[in-house]
Amino acid sequence: MTADLSWMLEDIVHNVPRARHAVLLSADGLPRGATEGLAEADVRTISAAMAGMQSLSRATAHFAGPEEDREWNQTIIEFSHGWSFLIGAGQGSYLAAAAAPDVDMQQISFRMHRLVARLGNNLTSPPRVGPEDAGRRRSGSPRQPGSGDAGFVLGALDRVVAEVAGARHAVLLGSDGLPRGATDGMSRDLADTVSAAMTGIHAYSRVTSQFAGAVEDAQWRQTVIEFQHGWIFLIAAGPDALLAAAAEHDCDIEQFTTRLHEVVPALTAAATPGKGTERG
Repeated sequence: MTADLSWMLEDIVHNVPRARHAVLLSADGLPRGATEGLAEADVRTISAAMAGMQSLSRATAHFAGPEEDREWNQTIIEFSHGWSFLIGAGQGSYLAAAAAPDVDMQQISFRMHRLVARLGNNLTSPPRVGPEDAGRRRSGSPRQPGSGDAGFVLGALDRVVAEVAGARHAVLLGSDGLPRGATDGMSRDLADTVSAAMTGIHAYSRVTSQFAGAVEDAQWRQTVIEFQHGWIFLIAAGPDALLAAAAEHDCDIEQFTTRLHEVVPALTAAATPGKGTERG
C-alpha cells in the first residue's frame, strides 16, 4: 500500500461522524491505501470484492435503461449494521467507505467526492460505456408491452411498474441465479443475463459485510446501483430469493422500493418452485 494515500483516506473517518473505514483500490482489485484498523487480509478481500462488484454493476447498465450515456455513478450496500459506499476515484481507481447505520449520507458522500478531487489530477473519471456498447445492448432494454412470455410474467411486479412513474423493469430470481419471473416486456434472455449478474453482485455485497462493521448476525438488505441514466435495486426477497428492479434516474426511488418491498411476500409465495407462477 502507498502510505501517503492511506493517510489521505483518514480524512473520511476523522471528519464524518459514524464513518468506519475507507479503502482506495484499483480496477483489478488491488488495494492502494486503507485507513487504520483494517487487517491487511481484510483490505485485500474488500478490494477484490468491490472491484468485482463495480465490474458487474457496469455490466448491468443496459437493464437500467436504453440511453447512450450510461456512466456508472456509485454503488451503495445496506446491511442491518451499516453501509458500504463505492465511487469512482479516477481512471482505473475506486474509493470505498463504510459507516454505521445512522451516518449522515450527504456528509459522507461529500467527503468521499472531495477526497477524490484531492487525490490528484492524474485520477480522472472512470471510462464510460461507449456508444458502441449502448447500441449493442439496447435491444433488451426498452420496455415493450406484450413481448414477454405470458407464463413468466409476474402480475404483482407489473402493477408496481405501472403505478410508479419512471419504473422500468423487475425480475425475481432464486438463490441459484435463475429467474423465476419478471415484468411484461422482459425477454427470458434479458432476465437470464440480469439474474446472473445480480447473483454475483449479491455475493460480492455479502463479502463486504465485515467492512461495514464487525457484528454477529449481520444481515444484507439491499444493493443500490446509480447510473447517469437510471437506478438498479437489488433487495432481499426471502431466504432463497432476490428481487432486482430498474428505474429512470428521476423516479421516486423511495416510493418504488417501498412498493417493491410490499409485494415481496406475494411474489415469493407465487413463484416458489413447484407452486407455479403468478400470471396476473
